[in-house]
Amino acid sequence: MNTSELGWFKSSYSSAQGDDCVEVAVTERVVHVRDSKDVARRPFAVEREGWVRFVGFAAARD
Repeated sequence: MNTSELGWFKSSYSSAQGDDCVEVAVTERVVHVRDSKDVARRPFAVEREGWVRFVGFAAARD
């Protein structure tokens, strides 16, 4: 899959300066994650269920 064609979006917690950002792109089976400062680097993919658990864990820590 060519991930450059995916609809990437940044976290609502990203700063206005555009630094320290994580971007995600959601597909039918997986969530792709990348560093917005290094979009040439290959993103990693997480199954959607794993992503939901990670976000739930992170939200509980906030």
